[in-house]
Amino acid sequence: MEQTTSNLRNRQRTIAVLYLVMASILWSLGGVMIKGVEGNPLAIAGMRSVFASLLFWAIIRKPKFTWSRDQILCAFAYAATVILFVIANKMTAAANVILLQYTAPIYVALFGFLVLKERTTGLDWITIFIVVAGMALFFADDLDTRGLCGNILSVIDGITYAAVILLMRKQKNEGSLDAILLGNILTAVIGLPFAAQSPPSASTMISLVIMGVFQLGLPYLLFALAIKSVSALDAALIPVIEPVLNPIWVFLLMGEVPGKWALLGGAIVFSAITFRCLYTAVKSKEESIVDYSEK
Repeated sequence: MEQTTSNLRNRQRTIAVLYLVMASILWSLGGVMIKGVEGNPLAIAGMRSVFASLLFWAIIRKPKFTWSRDQILCAFAYAATVILFVIANKMTAAANVILLQYTAPIYVALFGFLVLKERTTGLDWITIFIVVAGMALFFADDLDTRGLCGNILSVIDGITYAAVILLMRKQKNEGSLDAILLGNILTAVIGLPFAAQSPPSASTMISLVIMGVFQLGLPYLLFALAIKSVSALDAALIPVIEPVLNPIWVFLLMGEVPGKWALLGGAIVFSAITFRCLYTAVKSKEESIVDYSEK
């Protein structure tokens, strides 16, 4: 029985990692799509969350708004994250936004034990260091020191994103989907008045629908499902492959070839995360075998 339970847990974790990878692929479209949509950043964020809310409501059907402290904090942190992401993308280079937002694993590692009692190992810290170094190298040719306000907002965005991860993980058995739905509703309430002042064109509306459903709603749905079976640090580190995918979209859509530093940095990030995932999976399997043999 214990062996079966352990195998089930390992399979669930594998599926969760795949969900996180799929979410990262969809999230990676954000920078390119937001740059291509004209309009007030709050209006874009609000409209995007309207369509994400509709997707979440259709899936949940009967959301449970408990109005607990964790649910409310998660909703506010989520709203802050998605709003700041759009605003920062309009104020500074997309590379800056992504690099600074993905400082989130550092905050998750620092506060994971305090909030969730999940310990950060030496391998975790080494992985974080390699990932941050790889991302800095990855964007070496693209970083823009201008747009100071946008850079500051991106740093704050990394903190709020870490808070979302920790609070979703904390509510893994209580309905983190409900908290994200509430966050999307809050974002829509904040942004819709700005959209009403300057209604989007038909083409812009189509882009907002696609962004709301496929670039925001669906990946956060996958993220919420995944976070039930992985640690908060896993949920913060694995999606770091998102920045690696950005130049691929830029190349496919705009024909811009990534530089050598970008390729090297991307390879470092991808290798570090892949090694950690494989090592963790093998270690979990070995531990389950040892536990079963001892019994």
